[in-house]
Amino acid sequence: MLDDAYGNPVGTLSATARDAYDLGVHRFLGGEAGVADAFEAAIAADDGFALAHIGLARQMQLRSDPDKVRACLSRARALTSGLSDREQAHINACALLLEGKAAQARAAVYEHVKVWPKDVMIAQMCTSVFGLIGFSGLPGREAEQLAFISGLAPHYGDNWWWRAQLAFAQLEVGQLDAAATNIEAALAINPTSAHSAHIRAHLYYENLQDAEGLTYLAQWRKGYAPTAVLYNHVSWHVGLWSLEVGDLDQMWQVLDSDIAPDISQGPPLNVLTDNAALLFRAELAGVEVPVARWTELSAYASARFPKPGLGFADIHAALAHARGGDRDALDVIIEGAAGPVADLTRTLAMAYREMEDRQWAKAATQFGAAMRDHARIGGSKAQRDLIDFSLAACLVRDGRRQEARTVLSITRPGALGKDLITGL
Repeated sequence: MLDDAYGNPVGTLSATARDAYDLGVHRFLGGEAGVADAFEAAIAADDGFALAHIGLARQMQLRSDPDKVRACLSRARALTSGLSDREQAHINACALLLEGKAAQARAAVYEHVKVWPKDVMIAQMCTSVFGLIGFSGLPGREAEQLAFISGLAPHYGDNWWWRAQLAFAQLEVGQLDAAATNIEAALAINPTSAHSAHIRAHLYYENLQDAEGLTYLAQWRKGYAPTAVLYNHVSWHVGLWSLEVGDLDQMWQVLDSDIAPDISQGPPLNVLTDNAALLFRAELAGVEVPVARWTELSAYASARFPKPGLGFADIHAALAHARGGDRDALDVIIEGAAGPVADLTRTLAMAYREMEDRQWAKAATQFGAAMRDHARIGGSKAQRDLIDFSLAACLVRDGRRQEARTVLSITRPGALGKDLITGL
């Protein structure tokens, strides 16, 4: 048998298939373009290579192609006979993820890495703010994220993927200096990783280096393909910084050319959340946003996320429905909130309804109720700033400016010097 790039024996005798699979894994971990092409090349070289089929299924999940996911998963399962224990466990853990059994998948990952810690495509499932820990809905998920990735240290050393994910986990708990060391090391080893560039962008954000972050990321993304999985979200950061440095022309250009629902090639979750967040933060800063943009985004949310269940999506959908005037869709989220953060989904959706009705005190009460543990909804601190800023905006409009300042001094120290909220 041949070994993959991480030293794991793989069920193919074709070096061509193995090499193509390694390339697919490398691109997947880096959020680079050509992931599906690489896995498909591995399958073309050896159609009996089960891990190539499951790797392709993982990529198709990100692309929201359920038919392709089911076909790839079915083919991988049909090939499990005679595979090693690791590969069978690998396919099982991925199947749990692909079938939406998140809690079971998370438990399977924990058990898997005890035995095969360098099975990177399985370890990856519990990393990043959008992973199985990030979207677990459990209290303390940021500390758990850091503990999980730190526990892999003896097995990954200076591996670029591991150091980048460690940096992200450190950023989310405020360990900025350690994060800077790790993300610079990761980029030095693999400068084409979009995930690493994105994490470096978060370091700029946490350090309140708007102009520096904008210069860095705007330059970096010039060589990044719009078809790649992270292009939408990288562009969101560029648009957000453009807003914060006052370059509204560039902000609108990013919205229209890169992340608009009818333009973006990114995952629907990013399309929804990035558009909602940028549009609303622009409004909080005093920028007039045509209602047509909200109605378009509201319709997109209803089409892509018709049933509540993924809190991070549902909260941004609720915002779009509130601003777009679709009360029926908003009520579906409030009344049918589901999933591990249903309590927060309902609370925040009600807050955006009260905000839309200009019931500032009631909205502030709802946002305040979510402040204690809104990390449970997933996403990064930078993304969840939207909730903190929404609360502060309601307090300002209710005539409680000092309370708004206090909120931001706690949640985002140093941000008060920026024109984040009109009237603050």
